[in-house]
Amino acid sequence: MSYDEFDELDELELEPETWTELEKVEKTAFLAALVRQGETEAETNATLSELQRLADTAGIEVLGSYTQKRNQPERSTFFGKGFLNDISQKMLQAQAELLIVNEELSPVQGRNIERDFSITVIDRTEVILSIFHDHAQTKEAKLQVRLAELEYQLPRLKRLWGHFDKERGSARSAGGSASRGMGEKQIEIDKRLIRNNIGKINKAIHRITHQKETQRKQREKTRKICLVGYTNAGKSTLFNRLTNAGVLVEDRLFATLDSTSRQLKLATGNPVVISDTVGFISNLPHHLVASFKATLMEVQDADLLLHIVDVSDERFAYYIDEVNSVLTQIEAAGIKQIVVFNKIDALDDKYLSLLVRRFPEGAFISASENRNIDTLIAKVEARIFATQAIKIRLPYDKSALVSRLHGIAVIISEDYQEEGIYMEIELPSSDLYLVQEYIKK
Repeated sequence: MSYDEFDELDELELEPETWTELEKVEKTAFLAALVRQGETEAETNATLSELQRLADTAGIEVLGSYTQKRNQPERSTFFGKGFLNDISQKMLQAQAELLIVNEELSPVQGRNIERDFSITVIDRTEVILSIFHDHAQTKEAKLQVRLAELEYQLPRLKRLWGHFDKERGSARSAGGSASRGMGEKQIEIDKRLIRNNIGKINKAIHRITHQKETQRKQREKTRKICLVGYTNAGKSTLFNRLTNAGVLVEDRLFATLDSTSRQLKLATGNPVVISDTVGFISNLPHHLVASFKATLMEVQDADLLLHIVDVSDERFAYYIDEVNSVLTQIEAAGIKQIVVFNKIDALDDKYLSLLVRRFPEGAFISASENRNIDTLIAKVEARIFATQAIKIRLPYDKSALVSRLHGIAVIISEDYQEEGIYMEIELPSSDLYLVQEYIKK
């Protein structure tokens, strides 16, 4: 039984969702960002462009972008008060309904901006959560997104629940914040409901994780490849090209949230499973990474990562670093990878030639135009099935290691002698560290 059919997930009953949905009534917005010392205009424009793409994916029309130069955010309002007064007037004139900040606001900062400047504000994290909420398809993805939403909203309940006092007819302060009354008591009730839901979801995700671990052990001898990369780098297009899987391909951020696995046929005939995964993004909220731990197990358990890079984007080197940062965060940085430079059809031959010389170990392809896919597959076969023939002597207290070697190595000979267990094996180079200290010179 697959985890998508896991019965307990059908039985998971959460509290009514009306209070957890992210606000989606706003359709027009201004973007705002801090520009710190040393940050170039190109870097600022690139981050705002990415935020605009996030807003577009979330169904929000961007009417304008504004920046303020300061090295550190204002503790109480993130931006300076003069900047926010100016933004408030501009939003009123343009009839912009929402201000989107390109970093994560603290609950206090969000409340103060809304109370003191009459600005409805959300941050980058909330936009990403909204996109994930809309794109989640399977029960697993929905649970993981729901968990991230609840953990994000819990410290922000006072702001989200300000309407309760108005509904109950109690007085409100001139600044618009809820007075201490029924609304304040309701906040405590809702915090308890949210914590209960978080506990339920964590248990359901734990069951999924446990089942995935069981499935992993059952296919121990099968090599596993994972596609990783910055969102919209072309992972799903390549996945379809390699497997004919028919996975959704859209020119939008986070089109893929659910991990999809298929068998990849190689010339060697060895069994290989390849998985498409959720795209990474800079400053990916840590609680979102934590919520997706069941999906990210696919990455942690891989024998090889195909790190897909949109080489037509002039900031591709920055995106490579951002993806590697997330891999470190999820403890997958040690897994060997092939950097796959995708979308070479958008480059001129001279520039492509320079990049090939700069990254001699990389694979340069166009997934959409089926260019150099055979070369990529050959690189995959060479990396994932590279083996070494070695002779080792294991002490008898390492019987667990012997069992593991039977699962991952080709056993040429095995001899139990008084001094230990003598073995001659062919072992993948990536697993050599397991027996390094026992190799016979």
